[in-house]
Amino acid sequence: MAEILLGVSGSISAYRAADLARDLMRDGHNVHVCLTSSASKFVTPILFESLTGNPCLLDTFEEPERGRIAHIDLARMADLIILAPSTANLLNAVASGTAQNMLTSTVLAATCPIIAAPAMNPAMLENAATQAAIRTLRSRGVVIVEPTEGEVACGEEGRGKLAPNSEILDVARTVLASSQSLTGKKVLITSGPTEEPIDAARVLTNRSSGRMGAALVRAALMMGAEVTCVTGPTETQIPRDADVIRVRTAEQMLDAALPHAKTADFIIGAAAVADYRPANPSKGKLRRSEESISLELVRNPDVIKTLAASAKDGAITCAFAAEPSSALDAAQEKLITKGVSAIAVNDISRTDTGFDSDKNELALLRAGQDPERSGVMSKLACALWLLELLRG
Repeated sequence: MAEILLGVSGSISAYRAADLARDLMRDGHNVHVCLTSSASKFVTPILFESLTGNPCLLDTFEEPERGRIAHIDLARMADLIILAPSTANLLNAVASGTAQNMLTSTVLAATCPIIAAPAMNPAMLENAATQAAIRTLRSRGVVIVEPTEGEVACGEEGRGKLAPNSEILDVARTVLASSQSLTGKKVLITSGPTEEPIDAARVLTNRSSGRMGAALVRAALMMGAEVTCVTGPTETQIPRDADVIRVRTAEQMLDAALPHAKTADFIIGAAAVADYRPANPSKGKLRRSEESISLELVRNPDVIKTLAASAKDGAITCAFAAEPSSALDAAQEKLITKGVSAIAVNDISRTDTGFDSDKNELALLRAGQDPERSGVMSKLACALWLLELLRG
């Protein structure tokens, strides 16, 4: 049984939160509910208190137990927070860290996984501020349950309807099932691009943002693992509970990761490591001239292959392959040549997943098994899916 905090904000779909609370209780969980003041215009505290048997709180200064700070107690108690429905106001408040009421104060103090299910007018959802808030929340590990298409309360058609309760419930089950299943395990993750210097000002690099690697770190931490992340240069925030080692080049990445590979239970090579580097980088800055120049490149070490070869007996090793199509032939060959337990493939020719996207779709290849596909999901959901399969 998990302790779940259900946060309800002021959408017309707030009435559906009552059924969601009952569904969570039928799954055996203890549900606590926080309403925003706007939500209380649609549904009442007494409704949720009658359903759950727990106090339903609105105001930051409410204290069911005198002398206790309720929003801190709730934040420490919760194994999972579900924000459903999440209005544009709530999403922006949580993304900016604003403590407006009992709900946002509790979320600000929480360290548990958070699920948010947006519901609003389609124009409000597509507004740049709302989309920026969603991107920020995803980058911090919040699982977003995408709204659906259809007619919204104002009569307009578009994407903005609260996702079905069954879908929110399935996501909650997945997050809770993942929780603590890697307790006691050590996970080594390489992430981000590498930069190979041409001169003092220029580098060879690639388009990797490091988002998938950060999602894997977040997922492994959610599952209770002790995580080391060796990351190349990236602006993507890596969860601070991990041991983060920052490097620039492929050789630096290998040198930093190798000592940890010998004790890791899982090694995941999500970094987009440059295959080649300039043979003779200039110590100064190459100046523009009328003459053409040739750049001699030499091979970089194969980081994940070397880490897999150094892994302890029984360790699970997984490479990533960015392929220019959905074909899996090249990845099947890499599975063998790199000596890894599995390889996760993503199709970089697509514009809706992978580079520059908060979503991904992975195909997992393992020797002697049919490929398994994640479907299009958030990168955190993909990470949880992948770790669950690797865990077995």
